[in-house]
Amino acid sequence: MSESNKTVLITLGRLPKCLDIARSFHKLGWRVIVVEPFAWHLTRMSHVVAKTFQLTAPNTNREKYLSELTDIIQREKVRLVVPVSEEILHVSFLRDRLPDSVTLYAMPSALLLRLHNKRTFIDVCREIDVSAPETARLDEEGASAIAAEGDFITKPIFSCSGRGVTFHQRGDTLPTADPAAPVIVQRWVKGNVLSTFSIARSGDVLTTVVYRGAVMSGSVSVAFERVAETQACNIAIRQWVDQFVKALNFTGFISFDFVEDTAGHVHAIECNPRATSGAHFVHVDDLARAVVYPTMSPCDVHFRDETLLQQFYPCLTEVQKAMFTSSFFPLLNRFIQAKDVTWSWRDPLPFWTMTFTASQIIWLSIKHKATFGEVATLDVGWYKDTLTHPPHQNQSPHI
Repeated sequence: MSESNKTVLITLGRLPKCLDIARSFHKLGWRVIVVEPFAWHLTRMSHVVAKTFQLTAPNTNREKYLSELTDIIQREKVRLVVPVSEEILHVSFLRDRLPDSVTLYAMPSALLLRLHNKRTFIDVCREIDVSAPETARLDEEGASAIAAEGDFITKPIFSCSGRGVTFHQRGDTLPTADPAAPVIVQRWVKGNVLSTFSIARSGDVLTTVVYRGAVMSGSVSVAFERVAETQACNIAIRQWVDQFVKALNFTGFISFDFVEDTAGHVHAIECNPRATSGAHFVHVDDLARAVVYPTMSPCDVHFRDETLLQQFYPCLTEVQKAMFTSSFFPLLNRFIQAKDVTWSWRDPLPFWTMTFTASQIIWLSIKHKATFGEVATLDVGWYKDTLTHPPHQNQSPHI
């Protein structure tokens, strides 16, 4: 079957990284369809998308969400399902519902949930023997020891975009444990915060982007800068990621947050078993190829020429907010230098209509008094341990 006769379903459309992936598959010759709980979203306005479907948000009714997804996959003769962001934790439960002719580009749910859980992720790091800070659940005996030994951080076990993270000094009183909202206590590693995005196949890393936030909206970067591959922190982080991916025989998108301490050692503090903004640094021609071509090697996946990228409208908002502060001119300089991740002369509508298509995110931001990044995935993220023992799944995806 030729590439032009194949249909890929992308399971979210509201974020710029979703648009990059859609454009990449379209350029490769695939028919692209997008499903979204939002009626209007960024990717809907792109000419590379053949169809979009609105469906129930998984945090409203997960079973209905999966049923609707299955119906669309069958009706549209989908060959490949590509989750992009937080929704992957829900989409991964499609595996047992799909025929052999459909590939789900996601690892089994049990593993994804273990990596998404900020406590069990540390257990995985210990098993693999890679560096991560001392961490314990608030209701575990080790939590008090971490708080007594030095400065520490508390954060929800299930969260993203920095929601619920608090910083504490050594000896501060620990909050009261709430079984309904489990929290971890983690040693506060101080230093440079760095993030990664990787594409892996059967335990081999095809590419790893190491980047840092250049303009922040709360704890979420809206402009980001790629770290040169020759820098010591980049080399150490890529070695860490290679070891982690190989040990898990991982296939798919996977991302991490690291801290480089004052001694130059790197510590992984969180895993995002999905795509992040680092995907924008991968050349759009190579994103889809890395997913579908089994012969792709690391030398076949290239970075964009630009090392400083931005999400234009959120970045503009942060620059405007800083207008009468000392940070205004440094932020303005980055804003001027950075290239927008959405703009394309061949596909201009997503950029020009973004204020309209992001209206639901804007409304949620106002309603919750939070940043765009904090509310953008409220309806699709996995925030509660609603499936303590997910179904056993040992299949790996094959493209």
